[in-house]
Amino acid sequence: MPTTIGVEHFLIVSTLLFTLGVLGVLISRNIIIMFMSVELMLNAASLAFIAFSRLHADASGQVFVFLALAVAAAEAAVGLALIITLYRARGTIDSSAFSIMKW
Repeated sequence: MPTTIGVEHFLIVSTLLFTLGVLGVLISRNIIIMFMSVELMLNAASLAFIAFSRLHADASGQVFVFLALAVAAAEAAVGLALIITLYRARGTIDSSAFSIMKW
């Protein structure tokens, strides 16, 4: 008996991914891990958009995800450049070393 994957399954996976991203941001002290956790939350939101797009048989959610992924790629490039600059300036990527944003 074949079973179909419903929208609720996608939303459950999306919720789990978003929760893992939030935990990664809150628990981690490493800036790169925090950055990856934010990307994970963005991908979880994109998965929810695609699930609702499939539910309503409308491609507008998929177009929105495509644009969001293009922005995320640019954000990743800028974010990694900032992380490299911070590492060169301070010699660490531990977020507790950046509590005071003075140079």
